[in-house]
Amino acid sequence: MDDITHLILADHHAFRLGFARLDDARGADELRAVWEPLALHLEVHAEAEERILYPHLLRRGGDEADEETDDAIRDHNKIRDAVAATRDHEIGTDDWWAAVWSARRENSEHLAEEEDEALPDFRRHVDRTLRLDLGRQWLRFYGDHPQGAGLTMRDKDPAAYIAAHR
Repeated sequence: MDDITHLILADHHAFRLGFARLDDARGADELRAVWEPLALHLEVHAEAEERILYPHLLRRGGDEADEETDDAIRDHNKIRDAVAATRDHEIGTDDWWAAVWSARRENSEHLAEEEDEALPDFRRHVDRTLRLDLGRQWLRFYGDHPQGAGLTMRDKDPAAYIAAHR
């Protein structure tokens, strides 16, 4: 069983591959076939992190845990908003691509911050046993919500989120 940080990194890799596949897609059907699962995965991943990872980081992380969590929630909101903006445009149009590129930029920045700050902080302050247990919860979360079923993926207020999970 993998610990939660390994599963998160695997998702990050999948996002990078998805955006690379999007670069190679041609025509609306190919773009849709790549984008729709990628967009859904971005949203489900954010929900999983907000339910499983970040509450534990807030309670057990180092001095920067509040700031790392605030940044992550803000990043997730920006990614969700960009994904939502793609739905306002016909696939493959300039406006659709602009929204996709916004999602890509926000996601790339988020991945870098998380991989360089939040995940190392988490690994330093959370023992392997809990990380493995959270990995099991992560896998169950994805299994319990196939294709995002039952999730309401919406923006969150970072301050309220932190106050609720401290």
